[in-house]
Amino acid sequence: MTMPAKGILLGIDPGTVRIGLAICDPDRILASPHDTYTRVSPMADAEFFRKVAKSERAVGFVVGLPISLNGSEGPKAKESRTFAEWLTQETGLPVAFADERFTSSYAEDALIAAGVRRETRVGKRDRIAAQMILQAYLECK
Repeated sequence: MTMPAKGILLGIDPGTVRIGLAICDPDRILASPHDTYTRVSPMADAEFFRKVAKSERAVGFVVGLPISLNGSEGPKAKESRTFAEWLTQETGLPVAFADERFTSSYAEDALIAAGVRRETRVGKRDRIAAQMILQAYLECK
């Protein structure tokens, strides 16, 4: 499935427990943190993604792909690809990938530098990582 050239995209930082979401403007200039979703079940998760895609008028997703330092794809990358296939099946929207190396640690460092308390960093870290993934994709296009 081909990604449309214009329109709102949702960035995804997939995790086994939480999923960070980011959103960009229709002109695809700037990505912003959007939400952190805690996984419930495949059925509930699918409903969440269909609902958020529809309410935000998204035309596609950009999913973080954890590539190893040597450029290879390991088990986590396979999980991201499986998640992306599922996301397309459930929403009918195309998915692109963006390298997510170090985004979670960069997001954590930024939150610490901003003085965000440890208890509030967890959920925010995931959506900021998603923002970094989406912004990197936007800058490469």
